[in-house]
Amino acid sequence: MANGGGMGKLMKQLQKAQTRMAQLQEELAQKTVEFSSGGGAVRVKVNGKKELLSLDIDPEMLNEDNCEILEDAILVALNEAFRQIDELVNSEISKLTGGMNLPPMGF
Repeated sequence: MANGGGMGKLMKQLQKAQTRMAQLQEELAQKTVEFSSGGGAVRVKVNGKKELLSLDIDPEMLNEDNCEILEDAILVALNEAFRQIDELVNSEISKLTGGMNLPPMGF
């Protein structure tokens, strides 16, 4: 019977962690990251769900001569913003789990 009390305590801890994880997911969804590339020619804003919220392009970049440069600048800005969101999510999850090395949570 002594193990039954330990199991109950463990279940309560798991429920608490699950509740906190749901709260964390909601908090992270509200966070945003902004990044610019191409010397500021392209600016992106991404939320914690990895949704693109805004894309600003310097009008001077909008000509055929700059097409390839513009495409590259957009890719760099988006990829860096997504990388920063991943770092933010991993940092927050690490705080929640006390640094335990758990697999990605699929935010």
